[in-house]
Amino acid sequence: MKIRIATRLSPLAMLQTKEVIKKIQHRHPACTCEVIKIESDGDLTDTPLHMIGGKGLFVSKLEQALHNDIADIAVHSLKDVPASLDKKFTIAATLPREEVEDVLLLRDKLNVSDLSKKLKIATSGPRRKAQLLGINSGFNIVPIRGNIQTRIDKMTTENLDGLIVAKAALNRLKISHPNIYIFSQEEMLPAAAQGAIGIEVIEENLEAETINLLQSINDNLTFKATEIERTVVAALQGNCLSPISALCKISDQDVELKVRVSNQKGSEVYDQKEIFKLDNKIEALEGFIEKLISNGAKTLIQK
Repeated sequence: MKIRIATRLSPLAMLQTKEVIKKIQHRHPACTCEVIKIESDGDLTDTPLHMIGGKGLFVSKLEQALHNDIADIAVHSLKDVPASLDKKFTIAATLPREEVEDVLLLRDKLNVSDLSKKLKIATSGPRRKAQLLGINSGFNIVPIRGNIQTRIDKMTTENLDGLIVAKAALNRLKISHPNIYIFSQEEMLPAAAQGAIGIEVIEENLEAETINLLQSINDNLTFKATEIERTVVAALQGNCLSPISALCKISDQDVELKVRVSNQKGSEVYDQKEIFKLDNKIEALEGFIEKLISNGAKTLIQK
């Protein structure tokens, strides 16, 4: 049996693909994995993503590889995958989720007490920017692109006081930094599916054996939690321009869902939380989304 795996070229993407291969070969030692390396549109520009089409730029060429039967599966950081997919594509499996928090890398001699100052902080997305401004409206927030190490290097070359990255990326790449502040979820709720690796497929193109293999490596709790988070974002018609945060935690049959939406400046914020039973997911989620919309969430994220 052979599986062709489409992936981006970044160090993080390659490492995540190796994690998928390790899971596959642990379950099915005879399976051969071929890595199809693809330079995505998002990797070819330094322009902020929200100005040129969003995180979907990281996904589109990998989806083309699936569509053109160049690859059987595509490996993604699931938070980069648009919540609303073309109906031919589906997320078939997720690996166990890493830590979900955002972290702030600070330059030397700065600490948490300095967050009240007008620091120059780099971040790549409206969600983080809005929540940062909610912490301190005086922050000078600047856009940044590049892989994780490139961004860290820019702290020196661009004279940054701080840089926001996902803790999951640092953990996976085993990157340490001498001065890290971990945001609480009250300060900065993560993006939907942050910390999760997703495997995208065109199911009708796959043999039953391949589908069964993917199901065998799927982490069910991560799959269910990220599916709920992505459903909320899709219902709000969210995209890379939308300051939407969502985090779902599942323990046995208990589901805790937190969502935060805001305007772009972070000056208007709406938080919503609900606890429900997993076997009541459909009804509870419908009610949760109706409440979000009735309280102006769709309007707020467009301000």
